[in-house]
Amino acid sequence: MSAPTIHPRPTAAGTAGAAEATRAAGTSGATGTFGATEASGPDVVERARDAAGRESWAEAYALLHAHDLHPSRGLTADDLSVLADAAWWSGHVDESVTARLRAHAAFLAAGDHRGAGLASWWLHYEYLGLGRPAAAAGWLHRARHHLEGLPDCPEQCFLAWSDAEEAQAHGDHEAALAAARRMTGLALGSGSPDLLALSRQAESRVLFAAGRRTEAVALLDDAMCAVSAGELSGMFTGWLYCLALTQCMEAADFGRAVEWTNAAMEWCAPPWPLHPPADDARPKAKDGPTARTRTVDGPSAGTGPTAAAGALTEPAGTAGTRTEPRGAAEASGPGRLPMAVPSGENPFRGVCRAHRVEVLDLLGVWALAEAEARQACREVPVDCLESAAAAYYAAGDIQRRQGRLDAAAVSYGHAHELGRLPQPGLALLRLAQGRADAAVAGIDLALACRGDPQHDLLGRARLLAARAEVALAVRDVPGAADAAAELDALAGDVPLLRALADTALGAVALAERSHDAPRLLRRALAGWLELRVPYEAAQVRMLLAAADRAVGDQEGARLELGTARAVFERLGAVPDARRAAALLSGGSRRRLPGGLTVREAEVLRLVATGGTNKDIARALVISEHTVARHLNNIFAKLGVGSRAAATASAYAHGLV
Repeated sequence: MSAPTIHPRPTAAGTAGAAEATRAAGTSGATGTFGATEASGPDVVERARDAAGRESWAEAYALLHAHDLHPSRGLTADDLSVLADAAWWSGHVDESVTARLRAHAAFLAAGDHRGAGLASWWLHYEYLGLGRPAAAAGWLHRARHHLEGLPDCPEQCFLAWSDAEEAQAHGDHEAALAAARRMTGLALGSGSPDLLALSRQAESRVLFAAGRRTEAVALLDDAMCAVSAGELSGMFTGWLYCLALTQCMEAADFGRAVEWTNAAMEWCAPPWPLHPPADDARPKAKDGPTARTRTVDGPSAGTGPTAAAGALTEPAGTAGTRTEPRGAAEASGPGRLPMAVPSGENPFRGVCRAHRVEVLDLLGVWALAEAEARQACREVPVDCLESAAAAYYAAGDIQRRQGRLDAAAVSYGHAHELGRLPQPGLALLRLAQGRADAAVAGIDLALACRGDPQHDLLGRARLLAARAEVALAVRDVPGAADAAAELDALAGDVPLLRALADTALGAVALAERSHDAPRLLRRALAGWLELRVPYEAAQVRMLLAAADRAVGDQEGARLELGTARAVFERLGAVPDARRAAALLSGGSRRRLPGGLTVREAEVLRLVATGGTNKDIARALVISEHTVARHLNNIFAKLGVGSRAAATASAYAHGLV
């Protein structure tokens, strides 16, 4: 089971509530994490516990942070755990790690191995999210040392989860399933709704990877029932939303992805959480540790996000700040995009928003999707940069299809900087730029690098669909047929994958002049329309128009082209809209003047509207050199010597 896309911290009110109750008597005089009063504890600590119990994290953080600044006032191990939780929710990652380290030491000093084991496991996960695998491995080893050999307890759920992840990473589905089911058993014994829902999701993910889709969906739906019913703590609610959305997109379960993305964004909506207390209880900036803004390191000024129009950019300092451990990059400068979660806001919002971008992209709501991608990059926490990478990649796809190739290149570049292989989008960008060899090489390398297709069905399917498209563009019909056949075998009866496969199969059949092409393409179109995915549906209509013309159905071809053109224009897919318009115009005349080709007529129309060579190259996604060559051919065929004369000829022949 691959690592989740976020790295949350435990909520003492929900993570192992049963464990806290059962071991309270032996924890440094405390009677539990929340709701209990130490014999000599100050009122401020009691108020902080109450705030944490209400999940008012900004308030709890302010109270505990202020209390902890005084050396004479100690905090129990449980209270330090609450401080760690509250610091994370409030945007202070450095203090979260420090408080967790202190909590571990306090649990260990008290001989509480369950508390020390839980703190160790969360430090393992925290360091893993911050990109420190060696430290993470060390703390996981400590967690095992503390917890293994003890009687069954809720804290061992997390070790079982780690076991499942490790087994899944090695392709051992049987061992992963055994570990996930051990986690479920421990969760049932704990009586914790949080742990039970998480264990259901973990088992579901293993079953998905093993190809047992029906069982996996049933378990995932069970876990999400607890989420939607409000039965879980805030930490586990956000965690499960993000895990489920990742799982649904990887499994190409588009319907569930749409439903749960909407629900997740409603849950993330402000106000979240309750406002912090009055100013006299808040920590002052001078009292706290030195904070540094987390940034995504981009290229230097002039080549970074601000260098291209349409890239996802925000000036440094335009949003709230989120801190990271000392030793990280200094404050943001030119070419860097702040990753900021203002204190007191829901840190899950940026991750959930990044998932929403993927859904909006498919649904064709491109303007909103790009705006949401920009917002997601401002909101994601420092240990969730893969979500920012996904947002950049989705924005690159939108920009590419709209003909904004420079902006798309920048977005793909930033996705790559953040650790995401920007394929197949980058290969399709190279194809649009006329760099077919680079497109073939990029897509083949991406397919070779992607391992088990069951881990990410949709990712593999998109690569295969792009491989078929690129192969057809370079007239490699056998290569396209191989990619389409593999995609067909992978798709099964999953609607989104089936539509991708039928599109590729239909395109190959059309290239082979097979009589099956119309049937396959109409099935693909029906699939996209049912899913309400407009861009892909319009692309299939373009193929159907070619199939109709091949059998002499000019009326059917015009209907398909007209519908496709309208969709492309609504989406802002300029290159596709121009291609559809050119085909419509070409099909309405018996013969173009002077023996012009369709592309030459397209260039002539743009010349007649006053376009420069650069304008025409951008509109048709070709090079300026190619535009100049077309113009020479146009002048020769029409017998003219200037752009003005060519324009007059275009009007005379009804081309504009």
